[in-house]
Amino acid sequence: MRFAFVSGNPALDLVGTVESRRDTAVDLLATPADLEQWVVQCDELPAHVTVDATAFTAALHLREAIYHLALDRMRDGRFTPAGLNIVNEAAAGPALTVELSDAGTRLSGDLRAALAHVARSGITVLADRHACLKECGRSDCTRLYLDRSRGARRTWCGMEGCGNRVKAAAYRARRQAAEQGHDPR
Repeated sequence: MRFAFVSGNPALDLVGTVESRRDTAVDLLATPADLEQWVVQCDELPAHVTVDATAFTAALHLREAIYHLALDRMRDGRFTPAGLNIVNEAAAGPALTVELSDAGTRLSGDLRAALAHVARSGITVLADRHACLKECGRSDCTRLYLDRSRGARRTWCGMEGCGNRVKAAAYRARRQAAEQGHDPR
């Protein structure tokens, strides 16, 4: 499975592993193996981790805590104490190990270190009152993202997925309306 990393922050990308929270949510992290794959595909995390059932449950709790804290932040509300406890506890975990070589850097660490990194990334975004957090403008996408565009005018979580879908649907609607307007009936 390929995961989308379009949110601009690994914590928000973890939140994005639940598709469309409004209707029938689709959880892309259904098994510990799915979480292992997500970690591997995230550029800011180690190339390999092992996930057991307990760690998997902790990761899902962290994901949901970050999601709800982000919503609190977007609504200018107070952070929920339970969410803060989960994120802060995860952030207190061990740091990833960074090694330098001629090929660049390599990250290593276990899942606890990876989740600590994700939690610290989330804290950085959530604490920044100037960070522009948004929800995707496509009606059935609930992905949150960090808008770093000029003038904060970004509308979709990603152009490849949601942006193209919205633009294609608008084109089809315009075309259909034009055809109906020329219908000789």
